[in-house]
Amino acid sequence: MTAPAVEAARHAPGVVIEAEPREGRTRRVWWLYALLLLGLLAVAGPFLWMVLSSFKPQSELVRVPPTWLPETWTLDNYDRLFTKLDFPRYFFNSVFVAGSVVLANIVFCSMVGYALAKLNFVGKRLILLLVLATLMVPGSVTVIPLFVLMSKLGLVNTYWAVILPFAVGPFGVFLMRQFMQGIPNDLLEAARVDGAGELRTFWKVVVPLSWPGMAALGIITFLGSWNNFLWPLIVLTDEHMYTLPVALGTFAIGQHQADYGLLMAGSAALVIPIVIVFLLLQRQFTESVANTGIKG
Repeated sequence: MTAPAVEAARHAPGVVIEAEPREGRTRRVWWLYALLLLGLLAVAGPFLWMVLSSFKPQSELVRVPPTWLPETWTLDNYDRLFTKLDFPRYFFNSVFVAGSVVLANIVFCSMVGYALAKLNFVGKRLILLLVLATLMVPGSVTVIPLFVLMSKLGLVNTYWAVILPFAVGPFGVFLMRQFMQGIPNDLLEAARVDGAGELRTFWKVVVPLSWPGMAALGIITFLGSWNNFLWPLIVLTDEHMYTLPVALGTFAIGQHQADYGLLMAGSAALVIPIVIVFLLLQRQFTESVANTGIKG
């Protein structure tokens, strides 16, 4: 084919000439795939090793050099975890506390976020400024005042002491405010014209449109509450009130400190609910992050 014919074919309608073969681009970015693979191994490797080690007997766990896959698969670690260490009680405590904190945050943070995003009232900017300022206060600074407050209220060693301090958080308020700012004001005005009050407008219009944001808030709150160790350790004195992280922490420094199989099984049981919650709500979480970034 002559040069003029090639040039005419290049500019012909509907003809797309790839600037560089796909195989060439793949060879040029092989290092990127290798880097991503190393990152995946660094993140998922310890988790997989922990899960696999929970099925190993004690003799294999202390072997040098260590083994990756169990040579002898056993469920003895999980059997002792669920029968001898009152694991169901600790699991119930964690589920109840984390579920209560998530529910409270979804309700209260959504209400406050709606008020800051869609209502006009005196002191609105000041309240928003205080919420943002609270985000900069380290959690360790509030431990002693919170303990004194719970002690004065007589709530030490109760579920209320673990739930109330985290029933609403500044990050949740800010997240829901940013998400609800993207809800069209015309929908709210239409509901008000039809005679709906603010509470009914919130539940009938705002809440159905805010499920992705609520799902993201639920995941973030659940992670923080489920993994919370310091505050339950301080405020809970009865062993039967312990949550899973506190119970596993006491096992690690107590009579079970050398029982690696038991600790691996407990750690796996602690992480698995988090993975399940994220897998169930990952689509809503991604949608919420994308929408908040665009509309905020």
